Amino acid sequence: MEHQGFTLWFTGLSGAGKSTLAQAVAEQLRARGMKVEVLDGDVIRTNLSKGLGFSKEDRDTNIRRIGWVCEVLSRNNVVAIAAAISPYKSIRDEIRAKIENFVEVYVDVPLEEAIKRDVKGLYEKALRGEITNFTGVSDPYEPPENPEVVCHTAEESVGESVAKIMKALESRDLLP
Repeated sequence: MEHQGFTLWFTGLSGAGKSTLAQAVAEQLRARGMKVEVLDGDVIRTNLSKGLGFSKEDRDTNIRRIGWVCEVLSRNNVVAIAAAISPYKSIRDEIRAKIENFVEVYVDVPLEEAIKRDVKGLYEKALRGEITNFTGVSDPYEPPENPEVVCHTAEESVGESVAKIMKALESRDLLP
């Protein structure tokens, strides 16, 4: 029997660990024979959202595009995994309302830890004012109020966070 599709939406600051967790969960789901597509925020910006900047309007457009792709994939029995900062609660809630099986994962990390992990030096540039509209520094990040899963990546191993996410999916009967 074919499994039903769903959307697993990772949100959190740059450097929180969204992409790492998304890839690790995708591997586990594929190992169970599920069709999985990972939509990484950085990759989407290069392809689907090329030309968009980082104003609130452009960010909203980018996230709505990712949400639309997730909606289409989920409807066609594919597991859509989105890993994008998606800083604004209203847009995440808008996407949640359109997707039947929507599981939000808040990848929570203290700003200091995100800055420590920043290999590209983006936080440093943002703190110096060289990058404007940077989430968590000069632009707001609105944490989810009731995410299905919260992963504290400064305290949990990748394995612990993945186990927490898999347990949440199992409890919702989303896994074969």
